Amino acid sequence: MAKQLSSEILGNLPDGVAAPDYDRAALRASILHVGVGNFHRAHMAVYLDRLFATGQGLDWALVGAGVRAGDAAMRERLKAQDWLTTVVELDPQGLSARVIGSMIDFVPVEAEQTIARMADPAIRIVSLTITEGGYYVDALTGGFDAAHADMVADAASPDAPRSVFGMILKALRMRRAAGHAPFTVLSCDNLPENGHVAKQTVVGLAQLSDPALATWVESEITFPNSMVDCITPATSDRERALVADRFGLTDAAPVVCEPFRQWVLEDTFPQGRPPLELVGAEFVPNVAPYELMKLRILNGGHATIAYPAALLGHHFVHDAMADPRIRDFLVALEQREIVPSLKPIEGVSFDAYLDKIVERFSNPEVGDTIPRLCLDGSNRQPKFVLPILSEGLRAGKPVDGLSLEVALWCRYCAGTTDAGEPMVVNDDNATELTQLALEARDTPAAFLSNTAVFGTLSDSAAFQACFAKWLGYLWADGTEATLRRYIDGSL
Repeated sequence: MAKQLSSEILGNLPDGVAAPDYDRAALRASILHVGVGNFHRAHMAVYLDRLFATGQGLDWALVGAGVRAGDAAMRERLKAQDWLTTVVELDPQGLSARVIGSMIDFVPVEAEQTIARMADPAIRIVSLTITEGGYYVDALTGGFDAAHADMVADAASPDAPRSVFGMILKALRMRRAAGHAPFTVLSCDNLPENGHVAKQTVVGLAQLSDPALATWVESEITFPNSMVDCITPATSDRERALVADRFGLTDAAPVVCEPFRQWVLEDTFPQGRPPLELVGAEFVPNVAPYELMKLRILNGGHATIAYPAALLGHHFVHDAMADPRIRDFLVALEQREIVPSLKPIEGVSFDAYLDKIVERFSNPEVGDTIPRLCLDGSNRQPKFVLPILSEGLRAGKPVDGLSLEVALWCRYCAGTTDAGEPMVVNDDNATELTQLALEARDTPAAFLSNTAVFGTLSDSAAFQACFAKWLGYLWADGTEATLRRYIDGSL
């Protein structure tokens, strides 16, 4: 029978489950983290757990917090097991489980209690995992969305905020009034320049109600950029059953993740920070080159395999990677056009990073799916693929493979596999994309006329010609033959 996870059984965990090898009673909280979801518990909480196991940084434990109903539900699940989480690493060489003990409290999901804890001078870092869409960014301009209802409400009632950013501002005002040093705001969300985005929102909200406070935040508060990475699937009954059946633990909120994680941070923490470099985190002066490496090699790599895999009928990413047509296309495009678009980073091997990406994509234990990778192409293509293509065109570099990737996306948007089976186009703009993709079979420029996606790329005669060539091959010869043409260099 599986044992109920709690602090009482840490000295007697089932065989094969590692326990926190430090005294949790000796921990002291200095980090309040908003958004205690799966990614946070597989990433930041694991780094801290590993740090505490070295005997270092014991005064940097975590306090959880949240602002949504889902956060309250998570709090109740974790409270029943003394804030402990079982993390299972999905290593194809053998699964492993560890109970993570780096979080020692979780504030009730009420604004005033969260603000009071943020205002406590013991808290030196407020960190965030609130999803990429949680930062109130205007989709058209990329600037602060001052018209959003949450921001309008918080600006009108700064002493009764409902957003996490309004809570941060109120807590900072309280600390300033009490003569306490401000905390650092650390975004751990997967978006470029996440620190800059967080600062834009905090400062933008402050300007709506208290311009003097905005000036103070601008000059006194640090918002380090960070790059985070760890594939972490959602938890379902399947994962809970895995933990119970294979590892003998009843955990209401276990986490499964790949056996890879990366964290690169700017070292701007005026009130101090945990020495995470002891357990593999990297502190650098500028995170931007690392972000670009990830966006292009990893996210661009996902786009590279997504659409040919869908057209050839694959469902799981690891099955697609076992198909030599897709694997060879990924490696060829990365080596010929994506990796050469990056400037060197001292101490980083792009070839080694690419090898690791191929290994991660091929992991059958993760169970990542092709439909997930195909999701929202009209948003992802302009972020992960088209900037490389634009730069290549301006520099006169080869863009055949990138043009083929766009043609594959177009062919996918037509809504059928190579075998003629219908496919669901996972995109908010699916109706328009499918119409344009079907028109493009006879008139390739029709698909590129979508300026919301392609911008000025639509005007490039060189891109139009290259795209039309590959789309013609896809409709005439099919995906497999077209991929082979690029792989073999038969352009």
